[in-house]
Amino acid sequence: MESTRQHKIARLIQKDMSDILLRFARTLHSTLISVSEVRVSPDLSIAQIYVSVFPQDKVSETMQLIEENAHKLRGELGQLERHQLRIIPELRFHLDETIDRLEHIDELLKA
Repeated sequence: MESTRQHKIARLIQKDMSDILLRFARTLHSTLISVSEVRVSPDLSIAQIYVSVFPQDKVSETMQLIEENAHKLRGELGQLERHQLRIIPELRFHLDETIDRLEHIDELLKA
């Protein structure tokens, strides 16, 4: 069960990381990156960030670029949240596949 503090920090990180990844996606030309969920560990040291990437053919390339630039993204997040968080959590990025699963289930139900 997530505490109120964890939930508030997760929402704050989600909002700021969405803005950061929006600027990051502009350098990738015709790629859309959205943050669908953020989960923060109880000690607030790790943030699991779930992202969706569109179009599907650029998912692996985009996720690799995000992983390679994770330290820069954490630095930008630190600049935005330096007055609200004492320690900026370590960022771990994951691909959110819920939309793909929903489409697959929808296709199975139509068949």
